[in-house]
Amino acid sequence: MATVPNYLNPDLPRHLARIPIPVVTATPSTLSGYGQLVNDPEAVHIEIVRWPAQGWRPVDADSGDEGGTTEGTFVAEWKGDVLYGCNMAVNGHYILGYAVEPTQATEDHDENPSRLFLWHANYHPDGGQLFFPLEPKPFLVPLARPGDDVKPEDFVCFWFSGQHGLYIHPNIWHEGVFPLRGQQRFFDKQGAVHGRVSVDFSREFNCLLEIPIENQS
Repeated sequence: MATVPNYLNPDLPRHLARIPIPVVTATPSTLSGYGQLVNDPEAVHIEIVRWPAQGWRPVDADSGDEGGTTEGTFVAEWKGDVLYGCNMAVNGHYILGYAVEPTQATEDHDENPSRLFLWHANYHPDGGQLFFPLEPKPFLVPLARPGDDVKPEDFVCFWFSGQHGLYIHPNIWHEGVFPLRGQQRFFDKQGAVHGRVSVDFSREFNCLLEIPIENQS
């Protein structure tokens, strides 16, 4: 049986390979298939996926998608070399990534990160997710298309100017939203069931995804 990742103490192996992933500007065209740019969070419809049938009898068409949505503030904050995330919509607390080799990471400085090493990603089979910046500052979001056979090379990191938000379709691989420095807050809205399917790059692929941060402002 799969174990739940320890998000606040991932205890990552040493000497992991680094897999660079490309950074592209988020536009309606580049986000096609992943989601969409958002101008008005109030206008976004969160897709809710009907509960899957267990056998050949279908789930009644007027049921199985009534869990609704939940919302709150998603806070991402760099503390030294460690990027923390807090999703108040689902009471989630995470280490999202590191600016240096994880075993050498410290929180006792305020230097801006030059890169980000990502150890984990997930998708939500029950619904879509909206992130809208509460401060108009640039941010990054790594995404990959659906499929449980996902590989590190499938990920693309999208750069956002901070003038728009992001809506992610159900089943799209992601791992929160990443500020370039300091703290950044986002309005978050997502399916209330909050099903989560994970990939641990460090243990499944013996690697970390590497995202450049310098010169992304």
